[in-house]
Order: sequence, then structure tokens, then C-alpha cells
Amino acid sequence: MRTPDNDTPELTDSPERTCILSRDIGPREGLVRLALSPDGDVAPDVRAKAPGRGAWIGVSRAELKTAVAKGKLKGALARAFKGAKISVPDDLAQRIEQQLERHALDRLGLEAKAGNLLIGAERIETAARSGQLHLLLHASDARPDGASKLAQAWRVGSDREGTDLKGLVLPVTRTTLSVALGRENVVHAGLTDAQAARRVREALTRWLHFIGPERAADPRADDAQGPSAPDITADPTAGSASTGL
Repeated sequence: MRTPDNDTPELTDSPERTCILSRDIGPREGLVRLALSPDGDVAPDVRAKAPGRGAWIGVSRAELKTAVAKGKLKGALARAFKGAKISVPDDLAQRIEQQLERHALDRLGLEAKAGNLLIGAERIETAARSGQLHLLLHASDARPDGASKLAQAWRVGSDREGTDLKGLVLPVTRTTLSVALGRENVVHAGLTDAQAARRVREALTRWLHFIGPERAADPRADDAQGPSAPDITADPTAGSASTGL
């Protein structure tokens, strides 16, 4: 069993990182990087672009808040940053959540500009029935019957009738989704490019894992307790069905 030092991957090309809290190892795309300012302030670096050393976490928002309250995060950061001066903001969890949401919505916006994202139930249904759909998304206030109709079209088009293949309900309303995509009244969205769907799934998985299933279902809810948000692999070619929240 591998027990790599958390800091050494920063100096290699390894795609994996170790969570400084759980010590679990996973792909860097699934973890959140924390950076340290010259003054010792800890800040989320969701895009992993900040210079210098970083520390990685793969826990949920609720687990992070517990670690902060008990002083475990500060201790783990002190080890990761080799005794540097460290100041952990009280709202670190909120900052991470906001950055992850922004990153996921920005990813959707980029795919829309690239022509990989469909808007509108009729267009999505046509693509779904013709086998061109790779990921199906719904705003949190989408009507269940409309979402179910599109899911059925997707199952038919991908020859997966009788399975639980369905779209993902995002933890944002149509208003937020519309602003993010620069469109009006965006209730449903579909990805028609496999690689674009993969990029979006990665961003959404990291966001939903961090906020937890209860906050994903209701963004106003208190910190979630219990298991992580579900895997949202949704491309029929990937071999597993998607889940909704």
C-alpha cells in the first residue's frame, strides 16, 4: 500500500494527490488545492494555478468544517507547508464551495460557446433519441415530468431502456443557470460531445462531492452529514448509469 508524502507530487508529473486530512489518494481533478499567501493566509485554489507549494483536500464541506473546528486542518497544513506561518479563515469552506460552483458553471459556459451544449427540451430530446446525448442536466426547479421525459428519450436513444439512466439535477435554479450560460430560461441542458461531457462531469463531481448530498438537493440546507454525493458518470459508453439528486 502506498504512503507517499503529500508534498512530493507537487514536484512530479503524477496525476494523483494525497488528501492531507484523510490521507486518501486520488486524481488531482477530484481534490481541491489549498494555497498559501506570502502572509500565511490559506486560500482555495480550485483551478490549481497559484504559484508555490500547495496542499490538497478531498473531504466534504461538513468534514472540513469539523477539521477546522478541531484544529486538525491547521495541523495538517503546518506539516504540508513545513512549519510556515498559517492563518485559516473562518469561511474557508464557504470560499471553496463558491469557487467550485463558479468553476463548474464556467465549464458549462465554455462548452456552450464551443457548441457542445444544447439548450431547450425539444432540441435535447431530438439529440437524445438519435443517440447523440452524452450528459443530461436539469436546473433544481425543473418540472419532474419534463426531466423524466428527456431521461426516457435518452434511454431509448442509447439503447438502455429499463435502466436507471437519467439526468443530473444541479443545485442551482434556472435563473442561476441562465446567467451562467448567457441565455434566457435555461431549465435543461445536454452535452453532445463525449469529451465535453467528461470535462463537465469532472467539475460537477468535485463540486457535488464537496457540498454533500443534502446541500446538493437543497443549497439552503445546513452542512450535510453522511456519504458523499453520488457519482455522476452519465455517458452510456462509460458503462454506468447516471444518478439524479
